[in-house]
Amino acid sequence: MPINHAIWTVDTNPQPLPITRLPSEAFLEDMIMRRPEILSGEWMLIGRQEHTGFGGRIDLLAIAPDASLVLIELKRDRTPREVVAQALDYAAWVDTLTADRIAQIYARYSKGGELAQAFKARFGEALDEDSLNSSHQIILVAASLDESTERIIAYLNARDIAINVIFFQVFQSGNQQLLSRAWLIDPGETQANAAVSAPGRTAGDKEPWNGEFYVSYGSNRSWEDARQYGYISGGGGRWYSQTLRVLSPGDRVWVNVPRSGYVGVGRVVEAVQPASEFHVSTREGERLALDVIRDAEEFRARNDDPDTAEYFVRVEWLDAVPVSEAVYEVGFFGNQNTVCQPTTPKWRHTVERLKQAFPKWQK
Repeated sequence: MPINHAIWTVDTNPQPLPITRLPSEAFLEDMIMRRPEILSGEWMLIGRQEHTGFGGRIDLLAIAPDASLVLIELKRDRTPREVVAQALDYAAWVDTLTADRIAQIYARYSKGGELAQAFKARFGEALDEDSLNSSHQIILVAASLDESTERIIAYLNARDIAINVIFFQVFQSGNQQLLSRAWLIDPGETQANAAVSAPGRTAGDKEPWNGEFYVSYGSNRSWEDARQYGYISGGGGRWYSQTLRVLSPGDRVWVNVPRSGYVGVGRVVEAVQPASEFHVSTREGERLALDVIRDAEEFRARNDDPDTAEYFVRVEWLDAVPVSEAVYEVGFFGNQNTVCQPTTPKWRHTVERLKQAFPKWQK
């Protein structure tokens, strides 16, 4: 069913604001350039009107915290179906981009900037060249879609093609225009689709998923609490919390603390829960985690906003060690997604080695 959204005045006699239009979609693109968070506060723009070599130009190109790419296409004067077809064509080009090519794109966009430095400044993590463009999302920007195109996009998503639509609608309020944004599909689902495969740069690098989940547990969180009370968590933005949803009771997770190494393997006990509902067992009995753990103050500060709140998944640890004893080897898999299902030989190799380092992995 086509997306419809409206803005109403708040008074004793509510009235809908009339729908209007921006001067042009180029004007919207200029707005996005000045304030990229209009699209998402979790991406960094790295390219604009980039020639693909396929006879077209990508409107905008962005990078996510896990170094995956985000291809953004504005509808302009094309039909929705044409936009989908063209975006898929452009995605085939994005899939071929090497680290050097992406660095060149950013240098042109930023007039000489260095991608690794900008990535570190934006996301607080070093850019891992092995993760760069390991997956990508396709984002279409439109005021509306027909039902047929929505069905096509839903079909592609159901088959793990990470494609989504952002709807922008403009409303008139006196002399002021207001911009409203809505997503066709929960952006967390699209991100999860991109994170699920993490296929590597070439089709030859992909292999069947081995059934083992990778977890990145931020080094700014207390691993000792997570180990003691039995959980993993993510938050501070939807990008960091949404992939926790892919976990179900019984799933096995291997936990990596970035820049330290792998610290444990566990089995999921319960599906994801918000911090406001998550309890842990203590000597005094069941207590709210936010009343017990070291990170409570930080988590409480953003707990009122569902987008930035912390989310927890209860885990039974099969084998776990302190961060000081973390296991790391050159060639181990790493990724900034909180949870993903890697399909690379590197992940298979990593799990094989970890099963030796954590011998109680299947108890």
